[in-house]
Amino acid sequence: MPIIHSNYNPPLLFKNGQWSTIYSGLFRKVQGVAQTRERITLTDGDFMDLDWSFSTKTSTKVVILLHGLEGHAQRPYITGPAKQFNLSGYDACAVNYRACSGETNTLFRSYHSGATDDLDAIINHILETKKYTEIYLKGISLGGNLVLKYLGERASVPKEIKAGMAISVPCSLHSSLIELLTFKNVLYAQRFKNHLIAKLILKQQKFPDKISDSEITSIKTLKDFDDVYTSRAHGFIDALDYYKQCSSLQFLPNIKTPTLIVNAKNDTFLGPECYPYQEAESNNNLFLEVPKYGGHVGFYGVENITYTERKVIKFLQESV
Repeated sequence: MPIIHSNYNPPLLFKNGQWSTIYSGLFRKVQGVAQTRERITLTDGDFMDLDWSFSTKTSTKVVILLHGLEGHAQRPYITGPAKQFNLSGYDACAVNYRACSGETNTLFRSYHSGATDDLDAIINHILETKKYTEIYLKGISLGGNLVLKYLGERASVPKEIKAGMAISVPCSLHSSLIELLTFKNVLYAQRFKNHLIAKLILKQQKFPDKISDSEITSIKTLKDFDDVYTSRAHGFIDALDYYKQCSSLQFLPNIKTPTLIVNAKNDTFLGPECYPYQEAESNNNLFLEVPKYGGHVGFYGVENITYTERKVIKFLQESV
């Protein structure tokens, strides 16, 4: 599918990628979203919490919203689209990954960028309710990688899944990691690492035989964390094996569901391989938009409705 021409042209301040990212992450507030929590039990005995918000009218359409690294379902980049989907007649199921709902999960494993088994469990749970005839998937950053990997890694998806949307998505995890470890992103990387290590310390208290103090103190970078914990806890050889197996880029040619990707050109978290021009041009189901501005999940919009929140609803209306 030809690359989508972008008309995103924010005010001058939001042309700065760093400011856009910081504003979205730290200062934006979203009001008026009433969420109801549902806890589901997974087949391995662990749990995940789903935060639901609903259209004012009974709906047979639901959007599954997937957050980014160390996010949760109350982040404005999740509640913002949930609100707009609700106003447009869709129910919204905002997912909290394992250990991301404010409570440590029960197993040593947690979530990661390729954990589509958990996404599949959520989809099956929703299908079992027999309430929805249309399911849409929207992922932000890490969540976008999950959406793309899920849609492309299997021979078929349930017929109820009508479209996918991925915003600010690191299609190549290794390429994104290289960018995150550069000086321009040092504060973001440090913040992510601190959050992850804090959770790992809680894990150690429950599973002292699986992770040692020396291993935790050896973690200096995000790659170290993936070498010490992510890869070992989830069955990968090491961090590079994890990035290789879980990057969605390799699965994009197989996607058969209409899918929108929006990655800003000035997103400092994304390396060159995170812009899948060739894959989009050769797959009629992939729609790639690369705005000049936007930072990482930092798309501005008037009335506190971001450019991408409007864009995804328009995409569903026009392509499904």
